[in-house]
Amino acid sequence: MTPPSSDLGTSAEALEHSILNHIRFTLGAYPKSASDNDWWTATCLAVRDRVMEAATRSRSLHRDQGVRRVHYFSLEYLMGRLLENNLRNCGLYDAARTALQNQGRSLEQLLEAEPDMGLGNGGLGRLAACFLDSLSSQNLPAIGYGIHYEFGLFRQEFVNGRQVEHPDAWVRDGSPWKIARPSYRQRVKLYGRVENRFDDAGNSKRVWVDGKCLLGLPWDIPIVGYDSHTINVLRLWQAQADEDFNFQVFNEGSYIEALREKAIAETVSKVLYPNDATESGKELRLVQQYFFVACSLADMLRRFKNGYSLPLRELPAKAAIQLNDTHPAVAIAELMRILVDEEDLPWDEAWSICQRTFSYTNHTLLPEALEMWSVGLFGRVLPRHLEIIYQINADFLNGPVEARWPGDDHKKRSLSLIDERGGKFVRMAHLSVLGSHHTNGVAALHTRLLQERLFNDFHQLFPERFVNVTNGVTFHRWLDVCNPQLAALITESIGEGWRKDSTQLRKLEALADNAAFAQRYRDIKRSHKVVLSRIIEQTCGVKTSPDALFDVQIKRLHEYKRQHLNLLHIVALYREILNNPNADFHPRVFVFGAKAAPGYYLAKNIIHAINSLAAKVNHDPRVGDKLKVVFLPNYGVSLAEKIIPAADLSEQISTAGKEASGTGNMKLALNGALTIGTLDGANVEIAQEVGDENIFIFGLTVEQVTDLKSRGYNPWEYYWANETLRESLDWLSSDAFTGNAADFKPLRDSLLEHGDPYLCLADFDSYAKAQARVDAAYKDPQRWTRMAILNTARMGFFSSDRTILQYAREIWDLPQVIVP
Repeated sequence: MTPPSSDLGTSAEALEHSILNHIRFTLGAYPKSASDNDWWTATCLAVRDRVMEAATRSRSLHRDQGVRRVHYFSLEYLMGRLLENNLRNCGLYDAARTALQNQGRSLEQLLEAEPDMGLGNGGLGRLAACFLDSLSSQNLPAIGYGIHYEFGLFRQEFVNGRQVEHPDAWVRDGSPWKIARPSYRQRVKLYGRVENRFDDAGNSKRVWVDGKCLLGLPWDIPIVGYDSHTINVLRLWQAQADEDFNFQVFNEGSYIEALREKAIAETVSKVLYPNDATESGKELRLVQQYFFVACSLADMLRRFKNGYSLPLRELPAKAAIQLNDTHPAVAIAELMRILVDEEDLPWDEAWSICQRTFSYTNHTLLPEALEMWSVGLFGRVLPRHLEIIYQINADFLNGPVEARWPGDDHKKRSLSLIDERGGKFVRMAHLSVLGSHHTNGVAALHTRLLQERLFNDFHQLFPERFVNVTNGVTFHRWLDVCNPQLAALITESIGEGWRKDSTQLRKLEALADNAAFAQRYRDIKRSHKVVLSRIIEQTCGVKTSPDALFDVQIKRLHEYKRQHLNLLHIVALYREILNNPNADFHPRVFVFGAKAAPGYYLAKNIIHAINSLAAKVNHDPRVGDKLKVVFLPNYGVSLAEKIIPAADLSEQISTAGKEASGTGNMKLALNGALTIGTLDGANVEIAQEVGDENIFIFGLTVEQVTDLKSRGYNPWEYYWANETLRESLDWLSSDAFTGNAADFKPLRDSLLEHGDPYLCLADFDSYAKAQARVDAAYKDPQRWTRMAILNTARMGFFSSDRTILQYAREIWDLPQVIVP
């Protein structure tokens, strides 16, 4: 690898000199008395100095060449820690380690001091982070836009087995990676009203007046690609008051009142995903979304006007905008407002510019996740935008829809941007599809279901606009950073080429039956299990054996992901061990990691149930080491980087047709965990790549799920037909685990009284049989290791480098620009 060229130098000695300078002059500390946080900060700043030189070169080259740039709009970015990732991507890891060793410091120890950036929640945000990495790695001009949250989702703790949320003050001590850009502040308008105004010729124009204003302060985080001199940036907007405080009120002695507006303004970027169970929570979330896209569009247009001597109609030739799900969809109405109201472009020309600029990634098939805003709320916060959306809708329904289906009011209701069933709501997903030149799903199955079900009428109108781009993950982070031992073994065995061309991992297939390679592969897996066992003991107080099968389910806690199906199976295993103590059952450790949304009470009940089962199982002397259950608190990127290399089995057990893609499944398989899963999301393509013999597939297919529900699914039939299921569910919902039979009544009721919406009971028997196949396979170490090696070897397709190049080629028309 070639690190970024730098006048500062990239040797260990040059880095050491820079680190010491930052300790002394930036932080005002003495090397001998500096804290670990001081040394970590100084090391980050020394790396950042070198990165920013490359960033300046990238920016200058892109400006001089007048390149087209993609603007990635995402409400979240789950970045994790950056120091190790940046060191490895730059090729500076060994130099930094030596530099710190010369000062009696351990790089590995400092890496653990870095907090995760609280900018994301789950798969959506982590995917965005992987994409930013690949955009830089593949020399694609890009800028990410998002919100500078003061507090992340929340810090999770368990009290008596129940989830308790605490503020995630990730930025409390500052972040050396952030760079303030106050000269690029933007002003954002909200609320107010719209009125007609006339020019001297008597022509009317709609004008947005009155209202309130916010300021958006941008913070830049440099994004370092692997073995690339392209440094893109992630620009995050922090909300500020238009005026710091009312000075007259302050002078009169009302100090708190004087600062009231400032405090209200700052709440907009205070917390990632405020609880939207209340009307005020919904309003804050809408304001958040508009604030971020308004700042970002203004910034993009500033860049366009300053960088190109072109009329606005040429904007799509220089700027592409990717909407990461529906959260930034209001950007379509905002760009229309700017072009029509501020730039005085004709309506049809403005709409053409919008449609040629935007593209949209859909991440969900769940109706409740497809954002809709009540017309009353939307019109109060964004009155002019509501008018624009109504005009877009009228043109659409009276134009293309009427032309295709004359007089068909049913089609118009289906396609309308306004849902009028039980009130009036703005459909943000419909706006995203209509306002974009491409809509893509994130796995082959997901895209097919978008076309056939969710957006079927749109697909009939505009079939050429729908494409599939299967997700990927950055191998540089999810193999090189979190599993450097395996990365080194792969490089030693097949060369460096896989790091830039992931398909070269296929060369490992020839080593799947090589005993020496398999033993080293197995030893690396066990070493990670030793580390994870230590973390489990320190965090949960539970001793686990690294020789047990580590069965892992880590992801957001949601019913459709079916952690409760896993739970029911563990209860069944527990009963089997107690009733058949001499059964040939390989010891197993079930590892969970997940956060439930604060207002998602059933998800929190599932967490309580898993923790209560764990407390019972882990202290039952009849079980011994045969079965352990642990729920690691505060799941995030850094914890995932410890769990994933240690996992033997990857639980990807969502109801078929509910998971858009999944990316945890890719990270786990890449690191040699075998998948037990349904044919859902990217599991379908993973099975195709690794082979049916190297994955454990179970459960109903999408078509079978549809058929079962259409015939009338009755979970009681499965409950009465399967004694193991019935006894396990009854035992779980008794007083056996907490002393209170009512504790898990919500969970039981969801499965039986409320119809088991995600078909846990229907899939239980198939799941249990698949788990029996897992047990049998794990008892044969040679067979299991061979399967694991082939999973690693055949995961090359799921690199985010491949994904991002497909976006660039098929959606953005974005050329690679090599920075010398």
